Amino acid sequence: MKADTIQSKPHYEILDGLRGVAAIMVLGIHTLEAYAIPEYGDANKYHQLLNHAYLAVDFFFVLSGFVIGYAYDDRWGKMTFRDFMKRRIFRLHPMVVFGTLLGLVLFYFGASKEYPLISSVPLWKVLMYAVLGILMIPTTPSMDIRGWKETYTLDAPAWTLMFEYIANILYALFIRRFTKMALAVLVILSAGATLHLTLTQGDVIGGWTLDAHHLHVGFTRLAFPFLAGLLLYRMNRLIRIRNAFLWCSLALVVLLAWPRVGGPGTDWMNGIYEAATILVLFPLIVVVGAGGTVKGKRTSRFCKLLGDISYPVYLVNYPICYLHTAWISNTHHKMQEVPWAPLLVFTSVLILAWIATKYVDIPIRKWLRRRSSFT
Repeated sequence: MKADTIQSKPHYEILDGLRGVAAIMVLGIHTLEAYAIPEYGDANKYHQLLNHAYLAVDFFFVLSGFVIGYAYDDRWGKMTFRDFMKRRIFRLHPMVVFGTLLGLVLFYFGASKEYPLISSVPLWKVLMYAVLGILMIPTTPSMDIRGWKETYTLDAPAWTLMFEYIANILYALFIRRFTKMALAVLVILSAGATLHLTLTQGDVIGGWTLDAHHLHVGFTRLAFPFLAGLLLYRMNRLIRIRNAFLWCSLALVVLLAWPRVGGPGTDWMNGIYEAATILVLFPLIVVVGAGGTVKGKRTSRFCKLLGDISYPVYLVNYPICYLHTAWISNTHHKMQEVPWAPLLVFTSVLILAWIATKYVDIPIRKWLRRRSSFT
């Protein structure tokens, strides 16, 4: 069988649904972060609503490791590194381009006290950053054009895609060859790195700036989840329970919405919470979700819908949330004064994500596969 005629494998329906649940929680924290009260300087992490929803990134990396192992572990020999990377680019990059272009179109509308650099940026420079974003070329803090020192300033969540691509490349070149024992050793070592980060920093917040600290945080956030997800797939020790999608979804929502534990001076308490969530509970949710079955066409369609829109939700939400945060920054509204505003943002992103799924992401991926003779 030629590499370009390898058939796609069936999806884990529950894992698709859980990816959608996590993406919606990310949309929630990004929508509501504009209302966080910075009583402790700029440390509004103590006041975020849906406080731990940023851990969805770490959950995504667990899912990625598991799904990459399932989709590709048995294809090497039929598939080259080039074939693998083409498949990953076709899967990931259409929405990277769409999210970056959306950020380009909306960039100047975000001028505000929160984003003080926008008003002075010339158009040619923004266009250059769009090209860099589409090519996944990161920018340094000294190149900042918004004020938040983001690696991908037109669509901030793309920083996680940079790490996703790195994980995919390392998997294809090296990690796929590791035995389960070697992989387990790496999982243990990376778990130690995660525990050290959470106990010293109090959380795993970071990864979106191209500097030493954020790169350390980003690679630490990537290493354990991705490797653990891959090891979980290879161990094939799934847990089967009734109503797995319901229980896994509830657990995920509770974990991601839980308020920050402790406060200034007791950040180690929150570190323990996040370490337990990343090292134990996320892997547990994945093995339960992978071991579960979906009963009923409605639940199956719902999981498919969540899975389809999850990636577009993740990559279109921030350009719109930038505008919402800028407006709140300029008007100083409290959420109780404008309860319709976060609802409007939330609804708008979901609608836009559905449109992007139906008319951009899926059609472009199908077209790319046809052009490359993938079946």
